[in-house]
Amino acid sequence: MQFPLAPARLAALALTALALTGCASTGSGTGAIGYYWQSLRGHVQLMQAAEPIDQWIARDDISPALRERLQLAQRARAFAVAELGLPDNASYRRYADLQRPAAVWNVVAAPPYELKLHTWCFPVTGCIGYRGYFSEADAQAEAAQLAAQGLEVEVYGVPAYSTLGYMNWAGGDPLLNTFVAWPEGDFVRLLFHELAHQVVYAEGDTLFNESFATAVERIGVARWLATQATEPARAAAATSEARRHAFRTLTRAARARLKAIYEQNEPQAQAESSLIAMKTGAMEAFRADYAKLRAQWLAPQDGTAPLATTAQVAGYDRWVARANNASFAAQAAYDELVPAFEALHAREGGDWPRFYDAVRQLARQPQPQRQEALRALLPAPH
Repeated sequence: MQFPLAPARLAALALTALALTGCASTGSGTGAIGYYWQSLRGHVQLMQAAEPIDQWIARDDISPALRERLQLAQRARAFAVAELGLPDNASYRRYADLQRPAAVWNVVAAPPYELKLHTWCFPVTGCIGYRGYFSEADAQAEAAQLAAQGLEVEVYGVPAYSTLGYMNWAGGDPLLNTFVAWPEGDFVRLLFHELAHQVVYAEGDTLFNESFATAVERIGVARWLATQATEPARAAAATSEARRHAFRTLTRAARARLKAIYEQNEPQAQAESSLIAMKTGAMEAFRADYAKLRAQWLAPQDGTAPLATTAQVAGYDRWVARANNASFAAQAAYDELVPAFEALHAREGGDWPRFYDAVRQLARQPQPQRQEALRALLPAPH
């Protein structure tokens, strides 16, 4: 049974949600008031839909698969605290079934000849390279307005988002149906990623924040799989990670090609047709390379099962089909500085408190200095 929030707590929740969603830009998408309202309403509905995991487990009307997964979540939550030094708070101790495939839909945008995300500025999170909507239709409307301004846009569903710990007083960020059924490795990975955002957050630096959280998830899930998972779960995670690594390698190469094209060829009016041709060629080469990789994944392996099913590559298929500057730039935020954070973790002897303290020190520096310090930690290119 769900219990409505008391009026005073609902009012406080409203103020916090408004602070998190921030100020909508003038004339953009649904407008300031509309954006505030959809953010507030969507977050309040999400929070009110959540119930403690123990209550869900005790119910007799849930499937055995969901019960097992919620129990797994409890074990992973305890592991995150004990082994990774992640926060021991209210987050991810409740579960909500939103009856939809995504928690929110993000809009990202970039200029036609630059891998630089358009940004929106918010009071708590600073300027970030995406804007979230609880309605896909609202996200598509925002994307259409940005496209009309000449930007390349992408709309994608997000399975979870972090309120950076600001909502722990109201029950914390909940587990959601949008990712609870994922394979064990991916499920645990996302849990660690979102908790990492509550440890360190540098205002207005999406690249820093997402690369840090991705490093935590990678190191954390490797430790989880090695010590907690069954052999089938480890095997499935290894195969999934191999696909992810191969795809990241492919997209990094494509980003590098596009970046070189844009930096070496200023979009002057008389040369724009040539620039368009080079960009088109780079995108066609990327899609051709992906087609070869996809064929390798789906081909039988020496009489054994293929490395992937069509269902397992469907997400990659969609990403590649819609790939543009916005999607490439958004992806870069999640992997560009990850090796630097992994190197920092190793430098601190794998000690999580020391690692987090080092990351906090970086977060306190001005953005150019912190990114320069991280880039100095990047392994030398082969």
